[in-house]
Amino acid sequence: QVQLVESGGGLVQAGGSLRLSCAASGRTLSSYTMAWFRQAPGTERNFVARITWNGASTYYADSVKGRFTISRHISLNTVYLQMNGLKPEDTAVYYCAADRFGSGTTNKNAYDSWGQGTQVTVSS
Repeated sequence: QVQLVESGGGLVQAGGSLRLSCAASGRTLSSYTMAWFRQAPGTERNFVARITWNGASTYYADSVKGRFTISRHISLNTVYLQMNGLKPEDTAVYYCAADRFGSGTTNKNAYDSWGQGTQVTVSS
């Protein structure tokens, strides 16, 4: 498994921006799909965005399309989630995840490595 450590969460006002980082270690990620999920209190963990490690393909949940951007830095083994135009409904714990088979799926059950999560709180 790959080890994942998220950072960059915090408290921001509606309309503001945050950038989350996910540092990966332990494996070569060339075949991986990397993703961000989020989980608000009392709800399921939901897909936000994913990227293939070669950067050729990205995909977003409809709720964040046009506001969030996923990217990766190959030499730093890091995945980012740039979040702009934040809304109170974006408040959640954000998790980084890795799928070693590189399926590109949005199904959380296919992801076999997870970070510990980072809290994002958006005030109105």
